[in-house]
Amino acid sequence: MTNPPRTPHPTTARLQPFADNPARWDAERSRALQAGQIACDTGSSTAADEPYLVHERTGWGWLAWTVPADGSKPERPHQIGILPPSATRTDLLAARWLARRPAGRMALYATSSGSLRYSAVVVAVIGCFAAFGAVTRGVPLGIALPVALLAPLLADHLPDRLDLRARRRVRVTQGAAATGYLQRLAVLHTGLLQAAVGSDRYELRRSAETGRQLLWDAAGLLQAQDTRSASPQLIARERLMLQLADQVAQIIERTAIEDGAPQAHVPGRPLGPYPPGARPTTPPAPQNAPSTSPLKGTLLMPQTEPSQATRTPDVYLLFAHEPYYPGPGTQEINTTVVAADSLLHPQVCQPDGARIHDLLTQGRQPGEIIPLSTLTHELGGGADWPSVGDWERVTTDLVRLVHAGECDALSLGLPEIARALVCTGPDSHVRAFDAAADEFIDYGPAARAAALAEVGGFLSSLVAEQELWPGDGLLTPLAR
Repeated sequence: MTNPPRTPHPTTARLQPFADNPARWDAERSRALQAGQIACDTGSSTAADEPYLVHERTGWGWLAWTVPADGSKPERPHQIGILPPSATRTDLLAARWLARRPAGRMALYATSSGSLRYSAVVVAVIGCFAAFGAVTRGVPLGIALPVALLAPLLADHLPDRLDLRARRRVRVTQGAAATGYLQRLAVLHTGLLQAAVGSDRYELRRSAETGRQLLWDAAGLLQAQDTRSASPQLIARERLMLQLADQVAQIIERTAIEDGAPQAHVPGRPLGPYPPGARPTTPPAPQNAPSTSPLKGTLLMPQTEPSQATRTPDVYLLFAHEPYYPGPGTQEINTTVVAADSLLHPQVCQPDGARIHDLLTQGRQPGEIIPLSTLTHELGGGADWPSVGDWERVTTDLVRLVHAGECDALSLGLPEIARALVCTGPDSHVRAFDAAADEFIDYGPAARAAALAEVGGFLSSLVAEQELWPGDGLLTPLAR
């Protein structure tokens, strides 16, 4: 796979609130402190059921942040709003209305859970004086009094009605899973917008427009479904957004070279870092893709003859997960390879881990690297996963074990195309958008086999010196 895509480094991404205006965040936090509306660990505020939200407007919508009690900045927005790709003036007004400062409220009395907006209280006071003045001028009391009573109720309920109408013009998502996913897309799209600003290149403007549409589509999916049920469509859109970001980076790099401007070298992203053992100074060359279709979409490492009748030892599970950075200045880790026996660790969700271990090791060849997507393919495209186990909880537990040093793993920073290929079935295809040519490029099973072969090269050099330690206190495999 040539020219692997590059992901923007996290230090350049707007992952924190008001990254370009820290004083604004300090002011908003001070205001929340004065109002007694600091967010608790549960995400709600101490003063009301609804959290105090600080809205940060963007060119594509807004981010709504809570204010943590420990003084730190939140890592994830509480709410994200997305404007339509071709937003009208009415759409912009709707977004501005929804991203307004939270309204202050006043309790009806000390022990009451009910409250009124300050605006409603002001309207009530003004209404009383207006009603008194109207009565003195001859307006019947039966007309002036009902108007004075209804005015504050209208002032209190009208904003809620306007909120409902405004939400029809924008797409608003909230919840940790939905906002975490949409935040990643928003970071990538912000980079596309920054590259397109002030540029007369069609490719950059086209990439920004396509990214805006992908962001809008993803928000629609997250509004209508949860992240698990919408996972295939969401993965497809994130894959295209990553490709757009890579295409833009390459265009900017080529433009700088053509203009003769000095620039820093931007290397292709390697596969490391590595688990215990010596890290090679240069990555091994990828193996050539086999001319025949890969066996079940897995990689066979050079080992002994296969034994199909019994449980196979020395099998490895490859799975993608939420990207993370081990430390400052390190590269992104987005995929992990562990020994199959790590699924039997007592800190992994059981008996789900043991069931997946049984599926993973039956009828395999020694040394196989089996992507989680291959198991999904074998389970009727995922329809039979409920009868096996919760693979999401199991893989989350495995990543936690790796972080805690409770087992060995090969931690990988796969390029976007390679990661997308190992996340799809053995017969699937990945389409990447080429902004320069304004067309899609198709990657098929051969490209997937090449990506797995490259992973196998790294794992082979590692296990030649030291086998992956699956952890201590492992459970007994399921009996057949």
